[in-house]
Amino acid sequence: MFGFLKKGLQKTLDNIKQVSPKKKKYATPEEIEEILIEADVEYEIVEKIVNSLPSKVNKTVLKNDLLYLFTPIETKEADVKPFVELILGVNGAGKTTTIAKLAYRYKKDDKSVILGAGDTFRAAAIEQLKKWAEKLNVPIVYTKQGHDPSAVAFDTIESAKARGIDRVLIDTAGRLHTQTNLAEELKKIVRVCGKAMEGAPHRKLLILDGTQGNSAINQAKVFNKMVGVDGIIVTKLDGTAKGGAIISISNELKLPILYVGVGEGMEDLIPFDPNEYIDTILDEIFETEK
Repeated sequence: MFGFLKKGLQKTLDNIKQVSPKKKKYATPEEIEEILIEADVEYEIVEKIVNSLPSKVNKTVLKNDLLYLFTPIETKEADVKPFVELILGVNGAGKTTTIAKLAYRYKKDDKSVILGAGDTFRAAAIEQLKKWAEKLNVPIVYTKQGHDPSAVAFDTIESAKARGIDRVLIDTAGRLHTQTNLAEELKKIVRVCGKAMEGAPHRKLLILDGTQGNSAINQAKVFNKMVGVDGIIVTKLDGTAKGGAIISISNELKLPILYVGVGEGMEDLIPFDPNEYIDTILDEIFETEK
């Protein structure tokens, strides 16, 4: 897993190397400030960290300070069948591919999966999800472009119940430029999920494009305000040098980051571990502690 994460953070680590070419036992707060800003950690958070640091900083001190920024929030999966997940995010964030990767993970864990093509606004989204369903050999519920997405959500859950399926993954539209319409649509989908099965959706996952760095925070706030978000998946981490933005996203939103996308392959969606993430970054700055 460590290797996967390092691969995903490679561009961020290369950037750090340019700022701090030689690994050291101790760093100054000024050096830490430059490195964190270069990795796209939000400036206010950087200032807060740097102001609390001693004049000589080692890896352990900095790691503890950075870990503190990740709010530990329990996101235990409910022991229900089917377990319904609503997938949120703007177009282009990698929603459809992430749904496919989640379905792949669940299948590997011997869970049965069904997909719901709830982004009925775009014909391309429906077609793309249908292709993934075929490739992964999982059932899918879909309708024509322009039809009611909440009906798709209802039918997907009903189908899962009838067939004894473990996991339901429902795609949704993400056109933020028509925010009011989208908010009402998403609220309706949530209500209808609850009608199809009490307590559903059990988890609302927001997909954020890692290449957007800190600017993804505002998107997350909008979706959180619309329907409430339970967890975040950061995609395309391997395509950006802004890997430090994960610290800002988690700290600002007080939401757990559950997975990160570190490549194109089906297995390149990995569970996020703050410990591992911080170690990967700090190992580029500091010498190995003996």
